[in-house]
Amino acid sequence: MANASSSPGAKAGTSSQAPVIIKKYANRRLYNTETSSYITLDHLSEMTRHGRDFQVFDARSGDDITRSVLTQIVMEGEAGGQTMLPTSFLRQIIALYGDSMQSMVPHYLEASMAAFAENQAMFRSAALKPFEQLARQNLAMFQAATEMMTGGLLREAGGKPAEKSGEKPAPAADEVAQLKEQLAAIQSRIDGLKG
Repeated sequence: MANASSSPGAKAGTSSQAPVIIKKYANRRLYNTETSSYITLDHLSEMTRHGRDFQVFDARSGDDITRSVLTQIVMEGEAGGQTMLPTSFLRQIIALYGDSMQSMVPHYLEASMAAFAENQAMFRSAALKPFEQLARQNLAMFQAATEMMTGGLLREAGGKPAEKSGEKPAPAADEVAQLKEQLAAIQSRIDGLKG
């Protein structure tokens, strides 16, 4: 997530404008070079929601610090009561740092969020119940993919047993295929609601 256009949920691609250059000074102030004014993280959040791409550079060193500023926006949103990231998800992300599969996670998350963004209008117009079911299925698909990538070793803190003795886990590929079929069925129901 190097810039706002690759951030999940952003309406990336809606604007062909060049990214706005933001300079961050040592006093933590952010300067928008397009409007020649100082702005806040809330302004950057609003720009992201409107699909306006930006890059943040350290004013002294010239380093691109967009990723850390976007992370700071997420952290402030989470701390401010607008939580979206479940504790179990955060634990899974932390556990994957340094793991051999770490390099696959950003691509997976980016693809997942891109698919979510493409269907966002349908989600908003659909009835709540299909949305809740789809959210559960997406979470189950993410967990199945995580289990597949980590070989079933990743568990929530507090430790669930890896396997009950004598039981064989269902193949993750079958579970993913089933989830895809269910997702397709829900998609066709949503299309029916739109028509």
